Amino acid sequence: MKTLYRQLALAVALGVSAMTAQAEVVEIDAAELARLTAKGIPLIDIRTESEWKSSGVIAGSRLLTFFDEHGRADPAQWLAAARPIAGPEQPLILICRSGKRTRVAAQFLSEQAGYKKVYHVSGGIGGWVGAGRPLTPYRR
Repeated sequence: MKTLYRQLALAVALGVSAMTAQAEVVEIDAAELARLTAKGIPLIDIRTESEWKSSGVIAGSRLLTFFDEHGRADPAQWLAAARPIAGPEQPLILICRSGKRTRVAAQFLSEQAGYKKVYHVSGGIGGWVGAGRPLTPYRR
């Protein structure tokens, strides 16, 4: 799985040289996540269904897996599902388990998909729970 993350990160990094506009990827903590979602900025949880089931989810988050259980990703298909949630001109927040997958997905959105501002949660769901924030049970 780490190899695929590295490959996608490399592809994203190579795409940077082709970019002319400067996109912004911002790392945030649980407190900032709560503040931004309260302002209406959409949150996408990119973890897998098994992760949602085992820990629960943040109320109001949209559930859209980026990497599957085998570490595979289909960025084009994921993007097609993410765009109705927030388009490239709108800010968007991403969360995963620890913050590693969201860093890759955020770079993809900002550097290859033209998103102007993407937030990703450092510490992921673990950081959210560690800060005493609530989760709700996953419901299909």
